[in-house]
This record gives sequence, C-alpha cells and structure tokens, in this order.
Amino acid sequence: MRIADLSTPALLLDRVRLARNAERMRGRARELGVALRVHVKTLKSIDVANLAVDPARAIAVSTLHEARYFLDHGFEDICYAVCLAPGKLAQVLELAPRAPRLSVFIDSVDLAEQIAAAARRQRVPLNVWIEIDCGEHRTGVEPDDPALLAIAGRLGAAPSVSLIGVATHAGQAYACRDPGSARAVAEIERSAVVAAAGRLRRAGFDCPNVSVGSTPTALNAASMQGVTEIRAGVYLAQDLFQAAIGSCSQSDIALSVLATVLSRDPPRNRIVIDAGGLALSKDRSTAATIHDAGYGLVLDASGAPSFGLLIVSDVHQEHGEVVGTIPLPFEQLPIGAQVRILPNHACMTAAMYGAYHLVDGTCDEVVGRWHRTNGWD
Repeated sequence: MRIADLSTPALLLDRVRLARNAERMRGRARELGVALRVHVKTLKSIDVANLAVDPARAIAVSTLHEARYFLDHGFEDICYAVCLAPGKLAQVLELAPRAPRLSVFIDSVDLAEQIAAAARRQRVPLNVWIEIDCGEHRTGVEPDDPALLAIAGRLGAAPSVSLIGVATHAGQAYACRDPGSARAVAEIERSAVVAAAGRLRRAGFDCPNVSVGSTPTALNAASMQGVTEIRAGVYLAQDLFQAAIGSCSQSDIALSVLATVLSRDPPRNRIVIDAGGLALSKDRSTAATIHDAGYGLVLDASGAPSFGLLIVSDVHQEHGEVVGTIPLPFEQLPIGAQVRILPNHACMTAAMYGAYHLVDGTCDEVVGRWHRTNGWD
C-alpha cells in the first residue's frame, strides 16, 4: 500500500527515526551507568516496546489497562508509574500473582496502610515505590517529609509487601528552554531522590532502587550518581515541543498525522484539512516557546518541509484551518492533496488512533501496521 491510498486522518510512524531515537536513549543510559525503564505510555504498542526495551524488559505504564496489555504480551517487570488510587488497589492485587515484578507508586500513609492490610488479608505479594516530589509539586512526598519514613514503616508491617525503592519525575523540566536549564533540573531531580533513599537507609529500611525520569532530564543530565534507573517515553516519538526545548531536532520526530485538503480559500490565505482537534489533539504546548506551531506543523506528503512555516492555526472537531505567514502555495495544495502534520505532543496526538501505519523516511510506501492499545479499564 502507498501512503496516498490511506484514508485520512491516519497516524504515521517513521520506523527509521523510531529505531534511531530508541538507540539514542539506550546509549544515553549506558553512558550514565543506569538501567533504562521505557515508559510505554506514549506509543502504547507491543511492537514499539519490543523494539525499544533492553534485555531487562523493564517498562513503565500510566494505566492499568496498559499493564494488562503488556502483561498479556509477555512483559513482567511493569511499573505502574502513577500514584495509586485506592479504588484501583483491588485491580492491582488481581494482577500481582500473574506479574511478580509488578510495582506501584504511592505517596501517602493512608494508602500504605490500606496496601499492607489488603496484602496481609489476601496474601498477595506487592512491590511498592514511594514517589518523591523533586519540585514539580504534582504528586509525591518531599525528601525530608516525615511521611516518607511513616509510609515505609506501614509498608514494612506486611511481610508480603516490598518497598523496592523511591522514584521521582521532574515535570518542571518541561519549563526549560535550553539544555543547560534541563541539566540543572536533572541535578535537582537526582539530588532529591538520592537524598530520600539515603534517609530511608539510615532509618533501617531497604531501598534497592532509585528511579528518575523525563526525556529532557535523561538526555541532559550531567550525572546519575546514586540512581539505578531512568524512566522516559516521549523520546521514542519526539514532537515539536521536545524540539522547541532542545531535546531533539525536528528531523527526529517519528510521528505525524496524514491529512487531506478539504477546502481552499485564497482570499483569506487559508486551507482546511480533515484533521481537527480529535486527530491532532488540542495541545498547544509550543505556544509557551519561541517556536509556536499552532496545533501542528504542516509538511508535504513525503514529510519534507516544503511549505515553510505553515501551521494548523485553529481546529474544530474534524477540521483544521491552515494559514501561513506568507501566501500559501495553493498550486501545491489542491483539494484532495495530502499533507503530514507534526504534533505538538506525541502522547496526546496518538491517543485517538488504534494503529500506526509504518513508513521508512521519505518512501511513499506503507511498510507495516502496528496496533496500539487505549483506555483505562
């Protein structure tokens, strides 16, 4: 099948760029002397995971649906890297006997008590990370919070519960605009979680694993001393926001949306495509950078930047409005012409699709189709 034969909007994944991005992060982990736990929440595909993981086959997920999906496909070291909601504890305990290396994040004494009680009652082993707040202030306990030791104590009250380590995520790195700033945040991230691990050990608790994670900090950190693993995920696809903050170049972006020109309006210097808010997402993260790309950057059907700075300026549910800073090349964009849109945020853009159409660079052939999973339950 040729790309031109695809019904649009369609999700394209460049297999060459994907493999290159995966190897770059594997090399980075080797350079830093840490293990790599691939966060599969961006592309949510067993085929992508098999390409990206190292022999340890350690992954992080953002939903229990993903945990089941990857467990069904042979993965056992699965970290549910979202603070556990009490209502999902029963689902975790149901999965745990099938996945001895399944682990969860928590950040509260109350939940630690609930986990310990449920594990004792059901005699189900469970692995737990204490999440550390390293400055984003989303979830986690601060390294010097009394709750850190209290949580560890509650977990230790149940013989079947294992405190396997501390983990953090420097989400504030996404406010950085250059590699130097990301490097500084990476050190804050590392220092916070290493300090928390040291405090637990001094109090007599085992803390074998120390986990950090975000694509910007993993790619820019100067040191990972005291850390055992990095978690990252969007690096596999990359996107315009990651390019804007210096985590990659535009030529590294492996994900794009194929769309078709529906309507042209030369007096208003505008075209309309069949990729709107659902196909592209309404993420406007690049608006906070000096490289505002609207709802996505428009390339030609081969993925080449033939049109200059051409962006999707507005979206409706199924329509995208495309404008340019100079007169649009209407002769290159007749009704029915196809274009590719690079996304602001790969995770959000991919979420509406059930599969990827694989391409290799600028080749006009579709070389494969990889399914992905979606949802929460």
